[in-house]
Amino acid sequence: MTVATVLSGLNIVLLLVLGSVWVRNYLEFRTPLTLGLLGFAAILLLENLVALSFFVSMGMLYSGSRTAQLAVLGMRGLQFLALVFLTVVSIR
Repeated sequence: MTVATVLSGLNIVLLLVLGSVWVRNYLEFRTPLTLGLLGFAAILLLENLVALSFFVSMGMLYSGSRTAQLAVLGMRGLQFLALVFLTVVSIR
């Protein structure tokens, strides 16, 4: 669960970077697509903050099931990869 916690933290950092890029773009272009991307980042940021708080405060929630731990780790890893790709594309 330590790796899943770290991945949630990294996802939060990437979402803050993405959010700052998209805020800057929205202020310049005022397009609905950019506003939608900001909403996307805000919702995922909230989800990762909640997940991080659960990992830190309620680690025992997943401790009973190795399958649940691997599923959580896999989903956090996939989300991290997706955010890396999106960050690289958005910064360019």
